[in-house]
Amino acid sequence: QVQFVESGGGLVQPGGSLNLSCAASGRTFSNYPMAWFRQAPGKEREFVARIAWVSDSTYYVDSVRGRFTISRDDAKNMVHLQMNNLKPDDTAVYYCNAITSRHSTTPAGSWGQGTQVTVSS
Repeated sequence: QVQFVESGGGLVQPGGSLNLSCAASGRTFSNYPMAWFRQAPGKEREFVARIAWVSDSTYYVDSVRGRFTISRDDAKNMVHLQMNNLKPDDTAVYYCNAITSRHSTTPAGSWGQGTQVTVSS
């Protein structure tokens, strides 16, 4: 079982940037494709972005494509989400998780506590 600890959230104005980090522990991190999810108030948790075992295989939902960048550092068991040009609709608790396959949006592990991102002027 792999455990995840997210960090890096905060309050930012529209148009601002944040860099989220996820530290993984447990089983061999590099064996898993990884993803970021988010849950806005009153809404279901949704998939945001994923990265396969190599950093050149990524996928983003339309609402964040061109603004967010997912990356991973297998040597440090970390995955990151660089978020630029943030919008109020990006306000949510952000979570990372392993996914079941490189083309999946299905989480494969347990959820961490998440990190709150609030975009507001």
